[in-house]
Amino acid sequence: MTSSDAPKDPTTENGELELLSFRVGESEYSVDIMSVREIRGWTRATSLPHAPHYVRGVINLRGAVLPVIDLALRLGLDVTEPTERNVIIVIDVDGRSIGLRVDAVSDILSFASTDLQPPPDMAADRSHAFVSALTILDGRMIRILDLAAVVPDTHDVAA
Repeated sequence: MTSSDAPKDPTTENGELELLSFRVGESEYSVDIMSVREIRGWTRATSLPHAPHYVRGVINLRGAVLPVIDLALRLGLDVTEPTERNVIIVIDVDGRSIGLRVDAVSDILSFASTDLQPPPDMAADRSHAFVSALTILDGRMIRILDLAAVVPDTHDVAA
């Protein structure tokens, strides 16, 4: 891994993490706020033949083709059909923009990096393979996603 491939440090100058939290089903997840480019309302995606089952398709984002991953499908959770209440979080992973369909955005969280705990080793549970850390904030269990694990290689999305 070169220094340009290294993940961005999500800690602020005072040593706190800043994350965007959102709901997928009944669970709350979060991602590094620095990887978020924008949040937009649900737009019906154009399907792609031979795309992985968790790829809803692509949308037009100001003239650019943006693949949209249904995060519930990707995490192996119960899936519902998208509604106008869903949102797409546009993220940047390794210089690629990808949309993540989620149920709703919650808020921006700030907490000390020392509050993070590693997820339990649950190899049989696929959804935990995408979680890099856990924390409890105001009595809520927050799962921090490993975006590099969630987002497949570009050729996997468009294949």
